[in-house]
Amino acid sequence: MSHKILITGAAGYVGFMLVEQFSKRSDVEKIIALDKEVMPESFKKDPKILYIQANTSDEWEAKVAQQAPDIIVHAAWHIRDIYGNSSKQWKWNIAGSDKVFDFAFSQHSVQRLVYFSTVASYAPYPENEISHVFTEESPFRSSDYRYAEEKRISEMHLEEKYKVATAKRKDISVFVVRPAAISGPRGRFSRIRFGLQSALSGQLSGSFVYRIVTLLTSFVPATPKWARQFVHEDDVVDIVELLAFDAPQSGYDVFNLCPPGEPVLAKDMAQAVGKRILPMHPLLIRFAFFLMWHLSLGKIPTTRGAWKGYSYPIIVDGSKITKKYGYTYRMASKDAFVYTDGRYEGAIPRMYLKRKTA
Repeated sequence: MSHKILITGAAGYVGFMLVEQFSKRSDVEKIIALDKEVMPESFKKDPKILYIQANTSDEWEAKVAQQAPDIIVHAAWHIRDIYGNSSKQWKWNIAGSDKVFDFAFSQHSVQRLVYFSTVASYAPYPENEISHVFTEESPFRSSDYRYAEEKRISEMHLEEKYKVATAKRKDISVFVVRPAAISGPRGRFSRIRFGLQSALSGQLSGSFVYRIVTLLTSFVPATPKWARQFVHEDDVVDIVELLAFDAPQSGYDVFNLCPPGEPVLAKDMAQAVGKRILPMHPLLIRFAFFLMWHLSLGKIPTTRGAWKGYSYPIIVDGSKITKKYGYTYRMASKDAFVYTDGRYEGAIPRMYLKRKTA
């Protein structure tokens, strides 16, 4: 069977990789790539790709319906808070996602929907401990960190719409993936974004704001409970491919994406980036995040509630995908951040190569 796939957020970090890898499959006839950004140059050479430049909150459904996709991967999301314009962000994220969900359930050609959620919606509460592990059965909790809260609401909308839709049709499966922090050579080198990894590893450059952040992170600020989990970008792509093409139809299912093993602690992060630890109280992190957010007018993504995500751990169990479908993760959490192994390591300058495998 040949497939036609709609991928939203197709020009983004993960969406781009999904388009590239899925296009290599002989059973993929067409990829409808939807993104509000301009079409990446490499896509123009691929005859399988139909690019639609539009936000998910725009009008795109008629164009996509003409292609009759049977698989949808919804990866589009505006992660960084828009300073002073939360209504636009809500429209792009929540209303846009609702349109994708409504389209998927209204089109009988669509057999599978894969939706990108996040582990952040388990919520970083002060009582969280590194020893406490969240599973897919753990409930999402409300948060004042807008990214986590909007993802919680969007996933709630998806489940509600699925229940309504399946009262009329039983032939569509929904897979929700909740990745830990995604890392790998494309994310760390080919597509440097403002985030924890780029800030602590000193990869931010170009603007005055970035130089200030680099100066402020000449050490690793660490709260007593500081901990992180990373999942390799290749694992994310491979798991989504498994769910989109190979996994049996299974109704509605949810998967944390995180390799087994110990999380990355402050000492591990400091060693990885070659810096010293500076112990800090969470309230000091809160004050610093508040100042940087407002003084930079949102250019530094330390929005309301983000300090909690930096200060308190969210440790998850990502073994369900292994137990249910036999998937074996390529790299451990720390390895995903430290080493450059992966499909996109070819774009990394030789001086930065650090391979785990020979």
